[in-house]
Amino acid sequence: MPGKLTDPAIRNAKPGPKPKRLFDGGGLYLEVSPAGGKLWRWKYRFQGREKRLALGAYPAVGLADARTRAEDARRSLAQGVDPAQAKRSAAVQGETFGDLAREWFENFEHTWTPDGAKDIWERLEKNVLPYLGARPVKEITPPELLAVLRRMESRGVLETARRQLQKVGQILRYGIATGKAERDISRDLRGALPPSTQKHHASITDPSAVGGLLRALDGYQGTFATCCALRLAPYLFLRPGELRGLEWSEIDLEAGEIRIRAERMKMKRPHIVPLSRQAVAILREIHPLTGDGLYVFPSERSKARPMSENTVNAALRRLGYAKEEMTGHGFRSLASTLLHEQGWNRDAIERQLAHAERNKVKAAYNYAEHLPERRSMMQAWADYLDGLRAGGKVVPIRAVGH
Repeated sequence: MPGKLTDPAIRNAKPGPKPKRLFDGGGLYLEVSPAGGKLWRWKYRFQGREKRLALGAYPAVGLADARTRAEDARRSLAQGVDPAQAKRSAAVQGETFGDLAREWFENFEHTWTPDGAKDIWERLEKNVLPYLGARPVKEITPPELLAVLRRMESRGVLETARRQLQKVGQILRYGIATGKAERDISRDLRGALPPSTQKHHASITDPSAVGGLLRALDGYQGTFATCCALRLAPYLFLRPGELRGLEWSEIDLEAGEIRIRAERMKMKRPHIVPLSRQAVAILREIHPLTGDGLYVFPSERSKARPMSENTVNAALRRLGYAKEEMTGHGFRSLASTLLHEQGWNRDAIERQLAHAERNKVKAAYNYAEHLPERRSMMQAWADYLDGLRAGGKVVPIRAVGH
């Protein structure tokens, strides 16, 4: 039965200083916590007492699903059965892993940032719940869990498999504490996954996960300079020191490019960064704030120094991204991986990353090599990122002839 709430209203509901309730009708409402969590509740009366039934967390449980769950509970009530007691009895008889995961998430959601919590649940929904969500917790076996992890391993996301194993362990240990699970089978899988190839800089490269990362960066609640540095990093994929040390004298907004002096580059050679329209827009945003000084991103303590080398990484941690998942340097790996997959000229990509040229004679002249193609690539890359941020299925623009 249609109610008052709509999907857009739920998506756009903002947290306040206190929990607030958005009512749909018939006792169903959405509770928005100050941390940004959105939980479905159904208010009812049983034997003269007012009670509330938890129906799950949004967006895992959508509006239509919440209405269906409320209607099922309403039928139980009409038959003289307390829906909350019926839910507890079902849990004792055979709690599903999906139910336990939702309860664990709802209990710990407030300990994470809103974007971090969203990422945790979406990863479980994508990687684990489709295979184990409907299974009774006490019946899941170690080989069954290993098969789920092997699916992730076969996609080349071994680190994701490791982190999902950790999350499953946390859920099961919560289940043991609440009497809904008997043992943590994740412990039986220690050593079952192969050691991951050592990566110097952690990076997210799955396009859908990149979209989530970009949305998280846009929502970062910190200083304006840090916000701009975070938003600019994916478009430029400079080394962290090159980004935080950007000087206004190196930037020509009218020409749409950055020219970094040789002494500031790791390879001690000048470097040209073509600027996309999106990158120029961000630089114009911050110019009124820092444009009268030396650095684009000065330190909070002194405009005579650039921002701290740990600022970007600390912001990523605050957004819920562990150091094994994403780093400031990881924006380079992200761009390199996806641009190569899209078929761009390898030499153009390497020049834009300012990687070392083995031929020292050629290296002295290569900083402007492939520049027209690099300009096209950087704009196409920025447009591609914007598409990922919007959440749609994006077909990347490839170089002509590739």
